[in-house]
Amino acid sequence: MSTPNARPRAALLLLAYLAFVSLGLPDGLIGVGWPSISNDFGVPTEAVGLVLTASTAGYLISSVLAGFTLARIGVGWLLAGSTTLAALALTGYTVSPVLAVVIGSAVVLGLGSGAIDSGLNAYAAGAFGPRHMNWMHAFFGLGVAIGPLIMTGALGAGLSWRWGYGIVAAAQLALATAFALSVRAWRQRTPAPVPDPPAEPVAAVGDAVSGPVGSVGVVAEAPAPTAVRSVPVRETLRLPAVWLGALAFAVYVAIEVAAGLWAFLLLTEGRGLTGAAAGLCVSAYWGSLFVGRVVQGVVAERLGAGRVLRASLLGMAGGAALIAVPAPAWLAVAGLVVVGFSAAPVFPLLTLTTAERVGAAHADRTIGLQIGTSALGASLVPAGIGVLMSHTSVQALGSALLALAVALIVLHAAASRRPARATG
Repeated sequence: MSTPNARPRAALLLLAYLAFVSLGLPDGLIGVGWPSISNDFGVPTEAVGLVLTASTAGYLISSVLAGFTLARIGVGWLLAGSTTLAALALTGYTVSPVLAVVIGSAVVLGLGSGAIDSGLNAYAAGAFGPRHMNWMHAFFGLGVAIGPLIMTGALGAGLSWRWGYGIVAAAQLALATAFALSVRAWRQRTPAPVPDPPAEPVAAVGDAVSGPVGSVGVVAEAPAPTAVRSVPVRETLRLPAVWLGALAFAVYVAIEVAAGLWAFLLLTEGRGLTGAAAGLCVSAYWGSLFVGRVVQGVVAERLGAGRVLRASLLGMAGGAALIAVPAPAWLAVAGLVVVGFSAAPVFPLLTLTTAERVGAAHADRTIGLQIGTSALGASLVPAGIGVLMSHTSVQALGSALLALAVALIVLHAAASRRPARATG
């Protein structure tokens, strides 16, 4: 590739990283900010489920429609417009007089985030190559880790939670400006060179739910592709492994989101930490997810996806058990870090091994179903845990996470043992 093309490509790569950081920031804000938000509006703790559901609905709609929009206006304008939409939505959070405005802003934020996620993934898959695709998704975790620090800093300075959202809104607006100024560069799409395929598939570094909770990209290097026979949709839907796998994705994302969402409440009201200390601990949880994605992606390449995946599922259960124990705060914090680090490679590795569970002929459809159910799990289950805690105590979080982690192990084992009815 010539030098003139190399410079804009490097600049676009930086913008892509920053865009995924920005996707994670709002997810990190709400966990620390929600107690203050609910107090301001006089709503119960479980009302956060309305916000999460609204954001998920917007994300799902825009993710589906982004492909059609991309073909018409190009990725540069799509990213610029979507990031502007996200900035406006976050501004809506900042100035909202009632919860209804926050819910409406959550829908708009989901619309913007889903389009950003889809547009960047479509572009990066053909222009950045597997290595940068992996790192791009890892930066989502970095954004989620920074979010609690921003909100904790605002609250610690005696400011309203609105300042946290206002700061992120300003950052999104700056990013939208950068996208608008680089529209022409995004049109110069030069495919990245593809390295020689390794002996085993390589799991991409990915994120859980962008949108409401993140975004995951999985790229596998494999030998020369083989023909996969086409099968009717009804055959795919008849496979038990398809539904077991989809349910496993929903449960996994529910654990990841619920731990980050409710940890602040558990550490402050249940374990006696100050708001500032609890905010740092929530950030540490998301940070461990980021570090785990970087480190365990390399480990999975060497040891194999199956071995790392099984160890990670057990690690999630162990970390949840530490959170469930009625002990000093440091043990719960350690449990959060263990859950985060162990959970890091689960989403990409589950996606990578989909064909092993259902057969190559059904893999694409199954992956789409898995992504959809993961978004539902990210909104419905954490909201349900909020209802449980409001009717019992915040200590119920650990038990809920442990039950979900055990269920995830069982679901993965059951899905993996089901023979695929068509292998392609």
